[in-house]
Amino acid sequence: MIAFAVPPAPADAPEPVLQPGRTIEELTSTVSASRLSTWLQCRLKFYLRYVAGVVKPPSAALHVGKTVHAVLQQWSLARWRGSPLDAEAIGAVFEAAWTQPEGAVPIAWEAEDEADSKANALAVIETYLRDTPIPVDEKPEGVEVSVEMDLASHGLPVLVGVLDLVRAGGRIVDFKTTGRTPDPKMVRHTTEVQTTGYALLYRETTGQRETGIELHHLVKLKTPKLVVTEAGPATDQQVNRLFHLIDAYVDDLERRDPIPSPGMQCSMCEFLGECRAWV
Repeated sequence: MIAFAVPPAPADAPEPVLQPGRTIEELTSTVSASRLSTWLQCRLKFYLRYVAGVVKPPSAALHVGKTVHAVLQQWSLARWRGSPLDAEAIGAVFEAAWTQPEGAVPIAWEAEDEADSKANALAVIETYLRDTPIPVDEKPEGVEVSVEMDLASHGLPVLVGVLDLVRAGGRIVDFKTTGRTPDPKMVRHTTEVQTTGYALLYRETTGQRETGIELHHLVKLKTPKLVVTEAGPATDQQVNRLFHLIDAYVDDLERRDPIPSPGMQCSMCEFLGECRAWV
């Protein structure tokens, strides 16, 4: 078993920012789709982010994604209130989200041009508002709803999550930004943890079964486009898979042995330097 310490970053890398991490007990008392996804990608990455509390500068792509998400959140909330946003209001929300990002860590622009990234983010939003399948007068059931489900009867922790948008009739929508056109089959596969978790949380909150799940991918191409993937309601098989996964997550964290998972995903990982120094 390795020592539970933060591996040093390379000598030429900036000193990492640390924030209070969480204890293993905290991380196994509740579980979320985002934490499960990070744990599946790499145990060491999970440890560095959630236990050690290592904070890396947000990438340009992450900043674009958060800005787009913030605008669509306000767009959805305005429709829920019965007062849809006009173009001027959307522009104001965009400017605020772009210039006042969450957290105090600067954006890692590196080779990215901020002006180009900003223009692309705005183009992505304009494309979504033009091509969205959601009617402007359709009132959502919920927007950015924080929900939880106690899985103690299954011997598991509390499942927590935030639903981006629930359309009228119980259709769960999740917004995503990406740099390439997604393949529907792979989208359903790679987002199953998230979509199944959202389905369970919706059922727990409403007492009803979701009518479907939609993944709205905003593709950041030179000419942006919207790709909507229908995932359908979660099946019993998917729910059972999620429960097995959560059980494995808890067992693994209790062993306190975070190991790296080298693969193609490493080229995009912000913790590559720490991983190379892992012992």
